[in-house]
Amino acid sequence: MAHNKYAGFSLACRMMGLVIAVVILCTWGLSVAFGLSVAHNWASPLSWLWVAVQTHLYTGLFITAHDAMHGTVHPRAQVNRLVGWLAAGLFAYNYYPLLIRKHHQHHRFVATAADPDFHTGSFLRWYLSFLRQYIRWPQLLLMALTFNVLKYFFPLENVLLFWMLPAVLSTFQLFVFGTWLPHRGTPANAHHARSQRKNHLWAFVSCYFFGYHYEHHHHPGTPWWRLWAYKA
Repeated sequence: MAHNKYAGFSLACRMMGLVIAVVILCTWGLSVAFGLSVAHNWASPLSWLWVAVQTHLYTGLFITAHDAMHGTVHPRAQVNRLVGWLAAGLFAYNYYPLLIRKHHQHHRFVATAADPDFHTGSFLRWYLSFLRQYIRWPQLLLMALTFNVLKYFFPLENVLLFWMLPAVLSTFQLFVFGTWLPHRGTPANAHHARSQRKNHLWAFVSCYFFGYHYEHHHHPGTPWWRLWAYKA
């Protein structure tokens, strides 16, 4: 689903989405390589800080795929699809066509029974429902295969803590800041979405500005790195 997202944007701004996407993809790849191959001191807080950074980069993969779903990575649709497939696949083999279908369904039917991201149960039930919407058996099989290949070449604890754990933690980050907090209680506005208080640093750290969730639903053609500008 395309939006008139480039109205009024300069050429440099139109290309910036692709530059930012490439930076996130490359930084994630370098971070994974570092995490897998370097001997870590697990008594050091720096090692666990790096796990947190890796989690944030995994979230960045999903946010990059999300921008591709809205056509805001690049003016050319083919480039958006390529980046979307790549970013989604690197994040635990997510299937981009499924993501794009479900996500636009979320935008069309937000906070209704037809919204795949919405649930009226408890926090845990909602989180499990959120996972079930997007996880498929081929994905789990590919993850298991990759895990066994990686542990043959790298220390097991490195594989667990720098490749697997950040992916799991990232799903929790995306759910809490991009779904549960914005939509719980079905806020009484046109988009049934609320936004966190204005704090651009925390908005970026928590979920790439998607805590400004009303703004995203009101301006769905705005890339993540421009959402802050719509926060009144």
